[in-house]
Amino acid sequence: LQILHSYKGNKNGDKALIAAEFTGAKIDVTPDFEMGVTNKTPEFLKINPLGKIPVLETPEGPIFESNAIARYVSRLNGENSLNGSSLIEYAHVEQWIDFSSLEIYGNIFNWFVPRMGYMPCSVPSEEAAISALKRGLDALNTHLASNTYLVGHSVTLADIITICTLNWGFSTVMTKSFTSAFPHVERYFWTLINQPNFRKVVGDVKQTESVPPIKKAGQPAKPKEQPKKKEAPAAEAPKVVEEEEAPKPKAKNPLDLLPPSPMVLDEWKRLYSNTKSNFREVAIKGFWDMYDPEGYSLWFCDYKYNDENMVSFVTLNKVGGFLQRMDLARKYAFGKMLICGSEGPFKVKGLWLFRGPEIPKFVMEEVYDMELYEWTKVDISDEAQKERVSQMIEDAEPFEGEALLDAKCFK
Repeated sequence: LQILHSYKGNKNGDKALIAAEFTGAKIDVTPDFEMGVTNKTPEFLKINPLGKIPVLETPEGPIFESNAIARYVSRLNGENSLNGSSLIEYAHVEQWIDFSSLEIYGNIFNWFVPRMGYMPCSVPSEEAAISALKRGLDALNTHLASNTYLVGHSVTLADIITICTLNWGFSTVMTKSFTSAFPHVERYFWTLINQPNFRKVVGDVKQTESVPPIKKAGQPAKPKEQPKKKEAPAAEAPKVVEEEEAPKPKAKNPLDLLPPSPMVLDEWKRLYSNTKSNFREVAIKGFWDMYDPEGYSLWFCDYKYNDENMVSFVTLNKVGGFLQRMDLARKYAFGKMLICGSEGPFKVKGLWLFRGPEIPKFVMEEVYDMELYEWTKVDISDEAQKERVSQMIEDAEPFEGEALLDAKCFK
């Protein structure tokens, strides 16, 4: 008999229970487990001296650490497809388990747990965790663009562990506005979490609507010079925490300090989006009527390593990832990215409109893809360059003698 010591809804404990649903293994869960009480008893500390959960009691002895427990359960009824059907698949299962733990779980932990007051919370640490989490999700999103499962063509232990990890993130800090940048991860998560063997364990899953506010460990308020009553400090404590939590005013982006421009970027984006016919006469003409060369600049970009772009979906994912990372410039930019060619190597060419006379410094510093492209400022006095801008905005095909594999817009 296998007994899992955990409480209902523990995402780490769910890994073993979902694996058991796939293998048919029988696992009982400790009834009435109370975190902070049950796991502090001498009996529990004998099976895990750290007092952490989950722990699985087996006839051969206890196992702690949730991934180790899930691995054990996945093999309880002999080898099966949960661990891959070959040595290389087994290695890939292990690879994605490690990836999920280090790149996804670890960064969700560093974002969520300090907000709950269990660890010191600082803005730089949280921003670093979110940035690292985005990098991990971006890599996962790229892999899932061409794969239904992480390994092979059916659910493996890698999927079970990754879905449980993502479930923790989706239910705590990863709002829809955050996860929408990773559409293949979203599709993967909602598809698998609603499969019967997952649903039986986790039930109905809902995505959090907001990131929880920061909770700070209660600190006594410093008495004022003339305290009114003894109860006053306690009564005023929430006010103190509220003041500590008040966000500092954000430093203005240098682009916001530029002289006003007669070109309103949102108006151009609306015109672009709403023009359904006579695009050249309406949208392109409208663009040049609006364009303010004093307040904005136009740039061509050409990918430096087109000879690597042999596979269409990999090239499309590369461009898609670039556009996701450009999200920090959405208020100040408009872009078109064309993927040209009917077969590899595909050529990636872009056109960008930026606020200001140069490419914004914060974009060059924070979007690592920028250095993968050659950037050339458009000379609008050159009619040939001006016509090239018009053709890129309207997705003219053929473009420079080649078919368009795809055209992506950043707006």
